[in-house]
Amino acid sequence: MASPPSPRSTAGRAAPKEPRPRRRRRRFEPEEPRDSDDTIRYTVSDAPLDEPGPAVSLAPAPAPAVIEVELSEERIDSDAAKVVHRLVRHGYEAYLVGGCVRDLLVDRRPKDFDVATSARPDDVRQLFRNSRIIGRRFRLVHVLFGAGKVIETATFRQSPRPEDEREGDSLLIRNDNVFGRADEDALRRDFTINALFYDLEKRRVLDWVGGMPDIEGRVVNTIGDPTVRFLEDPVRILRAIKFSARLDFGIAPPVYDAIVQCRGSLAMAARPRLFEELLRLMRGGAAHRSMWLCWETGVLDVLLPELATYLSDDEASAQEVWQLLTAVDDVVAERDEALDDVVLFTALLYGPMREACAGERDRVSAAHEFLEPVIDRLNVPRRIADAVRRLVALLPRLESGRVGRFGKTPLFAVSADFLRLVRRARGGERESAPPEPETTPPQGAAEPARPKRRRRRRRRTAEEA
Repeated sequence: MASPPSPRSTAGRAAPKEPRPRRRRRRFEPEEPRDSDDTIRYTVSDAPLDEPGPAVSLAPAPAPAVIEVELSEERIDSDAAKVVHRLVRHGYEAYLVGGCVRDLLVDRRPKDFDVATSARPDDVRQLFRNSRIIGRRFRLVHVLFGAGKVIETATFRQSPRPEDEREGDSLLIRNDNVFGRADEDALRRDFTINALFYDLEKRRVLDWVGGMPDIEGRVVNTIGDPTVRFLEDPVRILRAIKFSARLDFGIAPPVYDAIVQCRGSLAMAARPRLFEELLRLMRGGAAHRSMWLCWETGVLDVLLPELATYLSDDEASAQEVWQLLTAVDDVVAERDEALDDVVLFTALLYGPMREACAGERDRVSAAHEFLEPVIDRLNVPRRIADAVRRLVALLPRLESGRVGRFGKTPLFAVSADFLRLVRRARGGERESAPPEPETTPPQGAAEPARPKRRRRRRRRTAEEA
């Protein structure tokens, strides 16, 4: 009969352990970044790794309308194509998107090229060493190339969750940094003509929102209810006017009615964005039609009531404003570049400012008093506001050729540009010569004789005599 083991025989052995529960690997999921810094914060989730996080939609992706379109490779930026091809080679979805696709389809030259991809910003940053992550409200990557060229590369987004992104009953979007799929990214854009994706690999356009029929019909249409879209972001009102004027597109009747209804919400938008979008209306070669649409829809009453009142008071004065804006468009078309922002803003307010300064002895103070409410309403940078004040105050002297010391200041070249516009609007030469800071005799003409200097005779002293 076997005896039980003695305590000494088991003293050196460890007691058997109970099986430990298997630990789940933890996954880090991004939160939306705060407005106070640029960093993304992470929260720990115990969800299994094969399940998508909260920023990824579980709904099945709808199929897009596929339009076979082979755009000319010469018109597609080679660096933008390089970004798309590299992302696709590494297993990501990547397309040309937005304004560049729209402009190529309507036979216009795009100003810049944007890329949308399924890669997260950190993934794009790892693929392109010549890149940087920017933005707080909307994180994206700038891929940098020579001569200051930037290819903006953004991750697909989806519409923000109402409970997180809006305050109270307001529809105004406060944050927009939830990742999604290509179809969700198309649906969260503002206008159908800006939500077309071009697949460089297969030479086709992907359309989830009906943008191609609007391109063919030459009409500006919002994605979804226009009233809701304008209340989400009131600056979209100015963008609708800009696209209609610049592309010579009509505005769909529901969109036009929503612009009139929602124009008051522009007061809720960020003032720097309003000023920048107003300058974009002037820069694109369609300043006349843009301002006419703003005046017709009542948008000008919200942004620049001084100009709206001036246009409504006197038909002859209004005609001068439209002629000056037509001159701006003609010069932009001839030079194929935008004029200086000081020239554009002076041209926009020249009529009412000239009326405010008329008959005043101190024209600078009168211009200052006129511009102060405009500066507060649109957050006009001081460098532009001060230049406009000085230019309008000195314009009568400049028109009469009395340049003086002003000809040696940096503002003189800007004033010469503006004087060309004024003369052109009044029916002068196409490119009138600006006033010269110093007059020089014509070549071959005899120079006027210089007066002889009288020599002062020195009085001799008594010793010298």
